[in-house]
Amino acid sequence: MAAMATLQALLYQLLLWLALPFIPLRLLGRGVRERGYWRDVAERFGLGARLMGAPVWIHAVSVGETRAAAPLAERFLAQGKAVLLTCMTPAGRATAMQLFGDRVSIRYLPYDYGWAVRRFLRKAAPSRGIIMETELWPNLVREAGRAGVPLFLANARMSEKSAAGYRRFSALAREVLQTFVAVAAQTEEDAMRLRGLGASNVLVTGNLKFDSEAPPAQVELGRQFKELIGKRPVWLAASTRDGEEKLILQAFLDRAPTDALLVLVPRHPQRFNEVAALARDLGLALQRRSARAPVAGSTRVWLGDSLGEMFAYYLAADCALIGGSLLPYGGQNLIEACAVGCPVLLGPHTENFKHAAQDAVAQGAALRVRDAAEWAARAAELARNPAACQRMGEAGRRFAAAHRGATERIFRLVSGYPEGRGTE
Repeated sequence: MAAMATLQALLYQLLLWLALPFIPLRLLGRGVRERGYWRDVAERFGLGARLMGAPVWIHAVSVGETRAAAPLAERFLAQGKAVLLTCMTPAGRATAMQLFGDRVSIRYLPYDYGWAVRRFLRKAAPSRGIIMETELWPNLVREAGRAGVPLFLANARMSEKSAAGYRRFSALAREVLQTFVAVAAQTEEDAMRLRGLGASNVLVTGNLKFDSEAPPAQVELGRQFKELIGKRPVWLAASTRDGEEKLILQAFLDRAPTDALLVLVPRHPQRFNEVAALARDLGLALQRRSARAPVAGSTRVWLGDSLGEMFAYYLAADCALIGGSLLPYGGQNLIEACAVGCPVLLGPHTENFKHAAQDAVAQGAALRVRDAAEWAARAAELARNPAACQRMGEAGRRFAAAHRGATERIFRLVSGYPEGRGTE
């Protein structure tokens, strides 16, 4: 097993070095659509100012993971701990800035080259590290171990599809997973698959995303959205993915009453202009959230071209279709909508939130639809039945409240372990 792990690690290093010349080209290409990829590039190679105070380091790859990690970061801040939050995408970084401002240090995690990771750990000198969900980077984990930084895998999930992929490199995956001090899994199924891949000290702590609550500023913004929209049915399509918007817009055009407003919020900001063009091509009058103007009665689509305002959109909507579920993307987070009492509609693809989706449907907080046409039909039914909307909203709040507590469980797990020696 040790020899196989060494061989797989050597293959991994070879692939990394072969990829190195293409990284600038990738950043250049992605930056054409999302300019944030052109900023703070040095951090992606471990460069950055030295941090003080042996921070608790939390790595959250993008927007969803950053929002999920927020209650945990707040818990450490309340204890007077310095916090370092790392991410991989500009959208994740922007979300962290919105949530925390200068209360935490925010950086990009370096690419998984040993020399870059060592430089990052030397300058950050974290007391411990919390890796969100399933970010398993062999060099990062190995170098953290050598530097004496205890690592925890938090909010960990492992689908059968992902597990099958890791089994192709089973020896290396086992070595990486066994480096973690503890693994906090979302569900017993996740825990079982992680143990099967070699993880030890696996606990089921629940899903951190249930602990996210709408901040007061978002509640106020939701009220302002309602004022901008006026009294009309509001159908929200939240965190939509490529290919879904065309289906949603056509179904809305075909089936929605003329007074209904579609609030369309694409998941990726680089696609805002593309989605706006789709609506206009269908002859649907469109306004942008960024215009900050009252929504005209003739407007059929309000484009949510903003970041970090999803709670406000849910609070302003009569029902919400969760993106990534109409097409096989696995589905986006439905928990935030449930938590604020917004009735949820789900497409057939919810593998990323399998248990949450099943429980929400079973408890009456969500409805399952086969396709965009059925979504539009069910949304129209809900618009005509305020009592049904109210029942679903109340069920959603109960569902979300019943699953809270992961933040405290993970906080106690991490806090109860002695601080590492860091890299100072």
